[in-house]
Amino acid sequence: MGNFDRRNSMKMRRRKAQSAKKARLKRVAAEKGKARTGTTKKTTKKAAKV
Repeated sequence: MGNFDRRNSMKMRRRKAQSAKKARLKRVAAEKGKARTGTTKKTTKKAAKV
């Protein structure tokens, strides 16, 4: 590690990884939420027909 690599220190790598993980989880949750609303609407229509 060089003299000016403060942003590549272990602490900063951990922080970057944590923020990336949070962003990834948020994005996955949003996609699941969209999918979930789509499937529930479909199932309610099927249930209404039966």
